Amino acid sequence: MFARTHIYALLLALALVTLALSTARPSRGASPEARHLVRSGETLWSIASARYAGDPREAIWRIEQRNGLTGEPLQPGTVLYLPQ
Repeated sequence: MFARTHIYALLLALALVTLALSTARPSRGASPEARHLVRSGETLWSIASARYAGDPREAIWRIEQRNGLTGEPLQPGTVLYLPQ
């Protein structure tokens, strides 16, 4: 009797886990980080204005922080990681 109860409990647990896994969906919260290849003549202002809505100054600050920029002019060919 004792073994039969444990087997039923184990089968029930297995069924619940299978059900939970079959209904799981991937999250849409996280997405791959966007990258931008700097072209000749581009500035942080032009990149931020094109990629983000609203005042570009906050976006510029976030781009600088994410990429460790120090205020030097951007060099063509530099890859910038763009925060969301």
